[in-house]
This record gives sequence, structure tokens and C-alpha cells, in this order.
Amino acid sequence: MTALIGRRLVALVAVLCGLAVIVFVLQAVIPSDPARAVVGASASPEAVAAKEHELGYDKPLPEQFADYLGRTVSGDLQSSLRTRNPVADDLLTFAPATLELALSASVLAAVLGIALALALAGGGRPAKLLRLSLVAGASVPGFLVALLAILVFYSLLGILPASGRVADTLVIPDGPTKFLLVDSLLAGVPGVFFSALGHLVLPSFTLALVPALAIARTLATTLEQVMREDYVRTARSKGLRERSIVVRHGLRNAAGPALTMGGLQFGLLLGGIVVVEQIFAWPGLGLYLNQSIAFSDFPAITGTTLMLGTAYVVVNFLVDLAQAAADPRIRTV
Repeated sequence: MTALIGRRLVALVAVLCGLAVIVFVLQAVIPSDPARAVVGASASPEAVAAKEHELGYDKPLPEQFADYLGRTVSGDLQSSLRTRNPVADDLLTFAPATLELALSASVLAAVLGIALALALAGGGRPAKLLRLSLVAGASVPGFLVALLAILVFYSLLGILPASGRVADTLVIPDGPTKFLLVDSLLAGVPGVFFSALGHLVLPSFTLALVPALAIARTLATTLEQVMREDYVRTARSKGLRERSIVVRHGLRNAAGPALTMGGLQFGLLLGGIVVVEQIFAWPGLGLYLNQSIAFSDFPAITGTTLMLGTAYVVVNFLVDLAQAAADPRIRTV
């Protein structure tokens, strides 16, 4: 297991270095002038040139990349051209809301995926109808799911909020984690907890739906194959309950492909956050990134991209470890 972790850590660092190179290249080839965005459209060419020199955009690309890589490794992501704050400080401000939303959606996707997979593996006519429903549901764009959810649960039923992270009338506790669900419990403020939970439902469901359907289809297919194996027949012949066989033997042996699919779907979930946060006015990295793109704020764009990319790489690293825990044979690969 130690050798596996070492190999995966080396691969993780290599992927992060590649991500940094890609982000820098994209920044260099985009036909936009961040210096002009800072000084304004009516600024003189001299003012634009002075700002380019100040920001280091007039240096040769190799020198720019060396400066960029050195700053990134040291944690200096420059200052935002829009907010004038250090990008690292902005990310610390906006990241907790996005992380809370992403974790909630991931947990919901896992629970829904396992439940749907067990229903599909049960077979019969209901399973066939459910499989068709899953295919149809996976074809619905995320933004359409969000709009339909707002229309039904906010406009028609009025039972769930459609925007924000918590009710405006509530005082948000200043807790250590910056996760409203956790900090409100630590501070003993149930009103904030239930308000934050209600605001999480629609955006979390929107993000979790497509990953849950993908995980369900993958897990169900593998589970059906596993349940036909000889060791499962042996377990049945010993008189074990079907539920115990599925949980103890079926799910663990079928978990590998589903974990792989879950890691891939987490990347799509992070990409969907940018759109979902716009629709639900969620004050996270998606909103910050969208505002930065409109301003050609390259330090903020690259910093946010690196953070989201790092989160995706780290999650897939954890998925690899989870697969090794579920299937010991992977530890020797």
C-alpha cells in the first residue's frame, strides 16, 4: 500500500505541474489585454505600456513562465485586477461556499447512485422502466434541471429558496470552518443551520443528478455481473440473506468501476458548479470566476482554475486509494 501511495503521489505532482503549464499557455494565447482592462478603455498607450511593465506582461514568455511558476509554488497568485486583493485571499473567501456545495452534491450523488443501482440490480419490469428513465435523465442539461427545480419548488410550491446561501435576515456565525452547516451547529444557531440546509437542496440536487445517474448505471451493470459469480452462489447455498450477500460481497467487488466513474464525474461536477452558482446566485468560486472572466482578470482566472484543477486531481488520488482498499489486487499494479 505504501508503494502505491508513493506512485500515486508522484503522478499527482506531475499532473499538477502539467496543469500549471496548460493554464499559463492558455493565459498567453488568449487575445485579451489585461493591462487595458485595468487602466480602462480610454487610457493612453503610454499608460497601458506602463501597466504591462508593472504586471510583467512585457517580458519574454519563458521569463514570464519562470516568474509564474515560482510565485505559484510559493503560494503567491498575484493580486486580482478587479478586486485589487491578493487572489489567495479571494480564494479563501469564496472557496468554502463552493466546497460546501461540492461536498453536499457529492454525498447526494453517492447516496442516489447506490440506491438507484440496487433498484436496477433487482431486475424485473420496474428495473427496465427505471433504466430508461436514467438514460433520459442523463440527457437533460444541468441548467435546465436547475430552472425546472426553481420553477417547481420555489415558484409553484414555495417550499425551497432559489438563491443565496442563507436567508438575508439571519446573522451568519463566524466559525472556524466557514461551512455554514458546521459553523451553525458549533455556534448553536439552529435557524442558520436549517436555512443553510434549505438553500443547499436545489443547487446540490442539480449538481448531483447527472453524476448519480452515471454512478448508478455503472454500479448496476457491475453488480449484476458480480451477483452471477460462483462465490455469490456459494454464499446463497450457505443460507445467507440476499441483502447481506449484496452488501458484503456484491457492493465491495462491484465498487471499482463505480469509484472510477465517481472520480470522473467529480470533474464534471466542478465544471457544472460555475453554471449552477450563477443560476442560484451562490457566492462561491463560480461566481468569482465569472466576474473575473468578464474583467479579463487573468490572475484570478488562473488562480481559480488551479484550485479547481487541484481539487479534481486530489479527489482522483483519493479514489485510487479507495479502489485499492476495496480491491487488494490493485495494490500490486
